[in-house]
Amino acid sequence: MADKEKKGFIKEFKEFISRGSVLDMAVGIIIGGAFTAIVKSLVEDIFTPLLGLILAGINFKGLSIKIGDAQIMYGLFIEAIVTFLLTAFCVFLMIKAINKFRKKKEAEPEAPDPQIVLLTEIRDLLANGKTEEAAQKLEDKPLE
Repeated sequence: MADKEKKGFIKEFKEFISRGSVLDMAVGIIIGGAFTAIVKSLVEDIFTPLLGLILAGINFKGLSIKIGDAQIMYGLFIEAIVTFLLTAFCVFLMIKAINKFRKKKEAEPEAPDPQIVLLTEIRDLLANGKTEEAAQKLEDKPLE
């Protein structure tokens, strides 16, 4: 009995793992991990040093207050906020650039098929009771 349940469980797991949405999610997680590394490097290796120059080399990591035996490291909190804001800004810029690229890629739609245009014109003429004009159009531009 337990062997049968085990086979059913394995079969169910195989069905779950082979669904398209699960595979898409896995690809998304992998790409997301790589994207995180890019954004982290951009923030830590480019923007944070530039921010340090602008703020005259202030090292937030060293800022703290000692209250009794407790050391409150508020500088690390400030640094985390700055890193979050810079990361959000980088993601915003990247998404903005990607959306701009997509809009260019979605250029004007293709011109409709000439036969479809002709059939539409004939249909409209027939709907308006202009059968002679519809017949004339068909004679002028026969369908291929």
